[in-house]
Amino acid sequence: MKKIALLLISFAWLFPNAMAQDTNKYDKQLERKMAELFKGFNGQAGVYVKNLRTGKVAAIHADTLFPTASMVKIPIMIGIMDKINNKELGYHQELIYKDSLLYEGEDILGSFKDGEKIALAKVLMLMLTTSDNTASLWLQALAGTGTRINQILDSLGFQNTRVNSRTPGREENRRQFGWGQTTPREMVRLMELIYLRQMLSNDASVQMLRMLGRNYWDEEAISQFPPDVFIASKNGAVDASRSETILVMAPHGPFIFSIITKNQQDRSWSSNNEGWVLVRKMANLLWQYFEPKSKWKPVLGFDGNPSVKRND
Repeated sequence: MKKIALLLISFAWLFPNAMAQDTNKYDKQLERKMAELFKGFNGQAGVYVKNLRTGKVAAIHADTLFPTASMVKIPIMIGIMDKINNKELGYHQELIYKDSLLYEGEDILGSFKDGEKIALAKVLMLMLTTSDNTASLWLQALAGTGTRINQILDSLGFQNTRVNSRTPGREENRRQFGWGQTTPREMVRLMELIYLRQMLSNDASVQMLRMLGRNYWDEEAISQFPPDVFIASKNGAVDASRSETILVMAPHGPFIFSIITKNQQDRSWSSNNEGWVLVRKMANLLWQYFEPKSKWKPVLGFDGNPSVKRND
């Protein structure tokens, strides 16, 4: 025991900031505030927050596996950008839509006529901006299927984020989590690598960040932030889960957070769904916490219309 104690003392003397950094990494005050929001929630929820200016984080169930719902479209985007990066696809390459690609729903691409032409860049826009499922499944196939996308994720060190749908060997995972699975911590890390220009390449990261800054579904977490602040985001929803991952370029420093729910009792599709309410409250808390002097007063939706059931 004495030898261990001496080793610890020596380590602390040689590297005085190492232990302090580990101890001070977590923002306990913020974690307490986040935990208050989780009280009484009828389901399971996890959140991970990282202040990119200070490096401080806050986490609750951040390593628990959750459904991605449409947040899986970030990994699909990465799969396509990997193909573009390797000159296997062109960003403005012309594609031909076929009726066999249709995924039943309210998607824009699904209204195309068989044989119509569309640029790859526009299919990416439909996937990320409007969360078009027909576009997303087409892109998943073009990226090399979920198998190739998962290989890329694994090579980048992501152990939990995976595409399940239409991916051989992941049928049981799909039954449990749906289209994809992830953790709040890994979703934040994905967004952070894009922000740092370290996802695939500098140019690919820049383009991905621009694409993620055009979210049509802006009445949930995004509604809690001023319209003149740049936001890159992707949200998702299935019956018993709501989720959102967001980079906020706040005046006093950027921050990223991912909040995901599962096993919700409330499976309604209105804007008052308990999961969406929690997402909005979390976004509001984080803005007030990181920007306490802001005079911004959020509004909860433009016209109060219910949200549309839109994701696989």
